Amino acid sequence: MPEVDRGRRAALGQGEWFKGRQFTAEVILWAVRWHLMFPISYRDLELMLADRGVEVDHTTVFRWIQAYALEIEKRIRPHLRASNASWRVDET
Repeated sequence: MPEVDRGRRAALGQGEWFKGRQFTAEVILWAVRWHLMFPISYRDLELMLADRGVEVDHTTVFRWIQAYALEIEKRIRPHLRASNASWRVDET
């Protein structure tokens, strides 16, 4: 792991995820969570946030996704229910 990456991981682990960002952690997490949950474009996320009174550009949303999505997914993954490997299709 490169030296820069290790320092970034340490900062994320200390709760300093959003230090120096223009927007609040709540707004950033909304955008990243919506992008991970639904097949939605960055421009649609921009419109959804504008409906909630947050003026943000779609490139900023893209940067948030690139910066935080992987870490959020890793932290959420252990809390998700495991799916059953067995499944059947109903012939209706």
